[in-house]
Amino acid sequence: MSVILAISLVYIDGIISFPQTGPGRFFLVNSADSARSILSTISGAMIGVAGTVFSVTLVALTLASSQLGPRLIKNFMYIRLNQIVLGSYISTYLYCLIILNTIKENHTQTFIPSLSILVAIIAAIVNIVLLIVFIHKIAVSIQTDKVISDISAFISRQVTFLFPEKMGNEPYTEMDFPVDSIKSEYPKVISVKCPKSGYLQYVNSEALLTLITNHNSMFDLNYRPGDYLVEKMEIGKLYTHGDTGEDLAVKTHSLFVIGSIKTSQQDLEFSIHQMVEIAVRALSPGVNDPYSAIACIDNLTAAICYLAQVKFPSKYRVDDRNQLRVIADTIDFEGVLDAAFNQIRQFSAGSTSVIIRLMEVLIIIYGFATKESHKKAIIKHAEMTLNVGRESIKEKNDLNDLTERAKKIINDLL
Repeated sequence: MSVILAISLVYIDGIISFPQTGPGRFFLVNSADSARSILSTISGAMIGVAGTVFSVTLVALTLASSQLGPRLIKNFMYIRLNQIVLGSYISTYLYCLIILNTIKENHTQTFIPSLSILVAIIAAIVNIVLLIVFIHKIAVSIQTDKVISDISAFISRQVTFLFPEKMGNEPYTEMDFPVDSIKSEYPKVISVKCPKSGYLQYVNSEALLTLITNHNSMFDLNYRPGDYLVEKMEIGKLYTHGDTGEDLAVKTHSLFVIGSIKTSQQDLEFSIHQMVEIAVRALSPGVNDPYSAIACIDNLTAAICYLAQVKFPSKYRVDDRNQLRVIADTIDFEGVLDAAFNQIRQFSAGSTSVIIRLMEVLIIIYGFATKESHKKAIIKHAEMTLNVGRESIKEKNDLNDLTERAKKIINDLL
């Protein structure tokens, strides 16, 4: 864009003669030496500041990686302001170089692109403002509370997108299928192998269901997004009637996206693990920051309270005639609860405030739970949290506080 803008403005300068009298003389350059000096100063400053911006960004990424976890670096790279600032300085540098090359002053020809130089000056002023905004933004973005808040907001959007349907007041029961009987109706079973090693990042569920339905078959998928797959391992079984089973198995490969890293597109646990990593690092002896760990627990609680009220997708996928076509490996509420609190609880031994806060948020989540299986999972975590407290809390009054809270959901303690 900077190259196109420079060429366009030089063209305009070549066909329009700007007056050198009146108010315009204070803004338009009419000397070749002054023009070269201004453009040289701006281009030199821009490339110098661009190097500083790169350095500041690398320092921020290093601090974020060491204190919050290396997996959060990707979050910083996607900040739009960082991209705009870096691009703006480099673009201004290139723009000035091109304009500088067009200045001519000799005994046969004189050309001073006054309008182009004015635009360069305006761009330099804008870049100064951008630098101030960038420094403020980068200083705020690496603060632990800000990072936790951003991850929490992303998790909230993700759970709303992945689990949009609330159960309401009616009891929810998942439709069950005689899976073994249905499988026996298909004469041919084909093992679908993984085409390459890596993390399963995305499954095109709608296309998979359509493909299997069109071939009057059934697919039993053993893994879900976030799982690591090894080349040639069995990722599922294809049950079919016809002779096209091998070709159909190959066609399913295009519906799975396998990459070298995890992504959050369909993997809720990945986003939760980012928050858990911050909490675990905060509880390490080298950091010993229980307040950050408690902030992580609080932000995870909001998402899990929402999940305690929604209907998790069934692992059974049916066609328009309600015939079973795909059996998927889906996450359930207990799995989310384990991902959120297992590691935090395991590393919380010796941190009384964190253990007590864990028990308090489990009580909050229990109040939102509507299904009996959800409540059992919460009680299970409350019992494990109480056991950690009994083993690590030495002060009797603190242990009594934990026990009193546990009584609210653990009936055996009443």
